[in-house]
Amino acid sequence: MRIAFYAPLKSPNHPTPSGDRLMARLLVRALQLAGHSVEIASEFRNFAPTPEAAAALEDERQAELLRLRSAWHNEPKPHLWFCYHPYYKSPDPFGPILAAEFGIPYVTAETSYSRKRDATGWAPSQALVAAAIRQAAINIALTERDGAGVGQAVPEARLALIKPFIDTASVRNIDLRPDSKRLVTVAMMRAGDKMASYTMLAAALRMIEEKTWTLGIIGDGPMRTEVEALFSDFPPGRIDWLGERSAGDVACLLCTSGLYVWPGCGEAYGLAYLEAQAAGLPAVAQRTAGVPAVIQDGVTGILTADGNVGAFAAAIDRLLHDPARRQEMGEAARRFVLEERSLEIAARELDGILKIYAGVEP
Repeated sequence: MRIAFYAPLKSPNHPTPSGDRLMARLLVRALQLAGHSVEIASEFRNFAPTPEAAAALEDERQAELLRLRSAWHNEPKPHLWFCYHPYYKSPDPFGPILAAEFGIPYVTAETSYSRKRDATGWAPSQALVAAAIRQAAINIALTERDGAGVGQAVPEARLALIKPFIDTASVRNIDLRPDSKRLVTVAMMRAGDKMASYTMLAAALRMIEEKTWTLGIIGDGPMRTEVEALFSDFPPGRIDWLGERSAGDVACLLCTSGLYVWPGCGEAYGLAYLEAQAAGLPAVAQRTAGVPAVIQDGVTGILTADGNVGAFAAAIDRLLHDPARRQEMGEAARRFVLEERSLEIAARELDGILKIYAGVEP
């Protein structure tokens, strides 16, 4: 089956790494693993930080729509349009129109609808998202929280669930050499929720500064200077700035650490949590947003109350000083991801959903 894949927020080919780009790539690979032919339908980034900026993109959107329509008239059309992560700042301006014109199923994954945005100038964009949700043969949620939100906003929406997943190939046979006092985190350094998490992490570690630990920080971004400033008062040698690394390097660094620590402010779910657990690391995070979809509280890690810095620090401290529990959680974390959240499992589930709701065959 030929599938036209489109991610309006960030193409799988976008040069800047992020969780959004990674999930787009994982979905493409899952579709391919299921036997489908996948083509990136468009590289057009339909993202706007303000309603005014969204309106300014209209001419470019129409030009790209014309290009796609012309191409489909001259070449074999795809059998299905698959849109990843449409939301109010980044709706899908092409798929619903082309799917209707050419008579093919339309599918979304990780779509969302936020009613509170209707009163902030985003109502036209929200209307596009809602219409796409209604049109979709199926809307695939990646967390129960998101699925419930879409169902409440658009009661007639057809919904299915695939839990967040990763490609576990890089860690299945890797040598695990955990350092019990080594904390690690992987995150971009940018404004908003990421900066909020870095701020909370620094504050929590300051509460247990007298304990024995080191922290490896994997990541980079436009706010690196500000992030470094948050940790500048720790003694030399406590913080190891590792920068942006390849996926293989990240896997190796995780496998030589003992505990994954990241508050997860506003995280949709956080694929990095799954990557860390696949490497045998328990994770400490907040019980917030979509994080509970990727960490089993008390089994593969510890989730603390949203915004409670002291509880977050205490959870890190507990696992640092309870090697038996840390090892038990680490082993459970690795089993959880390898046995329940792998690319292969997701490919089978995704293929089954498309067969049932969109009538596609490989």
